[in-house]
Amino acid sequence: MSIRLGDIAPDFVAESSEGQIKFHQWLGDSWAVLFSHPADFTPVCTTELGSVAKFKPEFDKRNVKVIALSVDSVESHLEWIKDINETQNTTVNYPIIADPTFEVSKLYGFVHPNASDKFTVRSVVIIGPDKKVKLLITYPASTGRNFTEILRVIDSLQLTANYSVATPANWKHGEDVVVIPSIKTEDISAKFPKGFTEIKSYLRTTPQPNL
Repeated sequence: MSIRLGDIAPDFVAESSEGQIKFHQWLGDSWAVLFSHPADFTPVCTTELGSVAKFKPEFDKRNVKVIALSVDSVESHLEWIKDINETQNTTVNYPIIADPTFEVSKLYGFVHPNASDKFTVRSVVIIGPDKKVKLLITYPASTGRNFTEILRVIDSLQLTANYSVATPANWKHGEDVVVIPSIKTEDISAKFPKGFTEIKSYLRTTPQPNL
């Protein structure tokens, strides 16, 4: 099975390093980042989980829960967490799902046979409060993820979910945004009182509306 943007994120029950997870119940009304790892005690994964632990206050500020997945057991996860905390100078402060039967990995399409039929790839799924999939990214096993970029994407997703805007290339929080094409130019001023710049008839920018 593979999931697509806009799909309801599959629900599941699984054990984790913080106890049993009933996924939709655990999500509540939060956003979430679910990210998969090829295996415990692997070098790139160790740096990634340490990075997410350090970024967790930033995820919390955005009402985003983070949860990792690896196909190893809870016991293995707990031993691995000791290494992560030691080598990355942090404290893992979120659950790691144990998926030894690949049940969750198959639900989410985390196993790519062309890459390996024994390990999950580095996938990231961002899920909204409506339980729908908002973003999917897959990295090869050799490339560590950029969690600063994932936070940037969350800022964009949360902004564009609430306002009639899109975010341009390389946009960061606080920068101008793009007015969506369905809004007529003559209607922009009423909707965006901070003003706007018309670069082309189809390219109109306005200051970030929620600041």
